[in-house]
Amino acid sequence: MNAPPPEPADERTGEPNLDADLPERPALLWGLALSPTIWSLHFLACYVPAAIWCAKFGTLGRLPVYIAVVTALALAAIGWTGWGGWRRHRTGTTGAVPHDFDAPIDRHRFLGFATALLSGLSAFATLFTAAAFLLAGVCD
Repeated sequence: MNAPPPEPADERTGEPNLDADLPERPALLWGLALSPTIWSLHFLACYVPAAIWCAKFGTLGRLPVYIAVVTALALAAIGWTGWGGWRRHRTGTTGAVPHDFDAPIDRHRFLGFATALLSGLSAFATLFTAAAFLLAGVCD
């Protein structure tokens, strides 16, 4: 049985040309906005119940436990999205990754890098949102 011919190497990096194998679809662009969306849903899931709870009971009570669970779930989802973005960023390379060229592989890597960075920012914002409840401890 004949083996398939090796893929031609990229002229500037010497790496195999992976452009034909990239799973680029418009649906993958949603991954870029997924982490900020998770953070905004976490924000609403924390502040809306807290506003209702504090108006009704005047104290946080067991609300910090709920916020800790919601925060852990949000951070897990943001981490999963960030890891997927990081994997896209590291596609087909073992060394430093440039984003200087307008090639499909560079766009693929750049979108993965942007997804990973947005995930990091969203994780920080999620922790900052939860810290307001977990550190304050009062409804005033």
